[in-house]
Amino acid sequence: MGRSTLDKWIVAWRRGGFEALKPGTRASSLKVPAEVFDLADALKRETPERTAAFSSFPVSHWKKLWSTNPLERLNKEIKRRTNVVGIFPNDDAVTRLATAVIAEAHDEWAVTDRRYLSEASMAKLYEQRDDEPAGALPPAIAS
Repeated sequence: MGRSTLDKWIVAWRRGGFEALKPGTRASSLKVPAEVFDLADALKRETPERTAAFSSFPVSHWKKLWSTNPLERLNKEIKRRTNVVGIFPNDDAVTRLATAVIAEAHDEWAVTDRRYLSEASMAKLYEQRDDEPAGALPPAIAS
């Protein structure tokens, strides 16, 4: 998703919330069968909270929440390490290696200066709201 598309979504969201994000009619020159779009349209109209759950997070998080780059990078590292080992004696050995790679990635993400989501932006999730009781989780985390 390009930055201009994301900007259009943000503007539409600010103007009209979920109603503004509901899909309109599409051109029929697409390669995907129309039934797929009809199903997606029905799901968006039925449960807009689920299909736009990211909207309860700060706007600065939206682009990163849509991206799968960190997950792809982690999977690539697991694949690289399993290729180095080659043959594993049993399934538990593969599980231990994958767990070690994930734990190492977690440790790196916890101490690095270049965090994927900064502490300041994450603090916005926990800001106390006037209409919530003390200690209540934000809607994005509670559900």
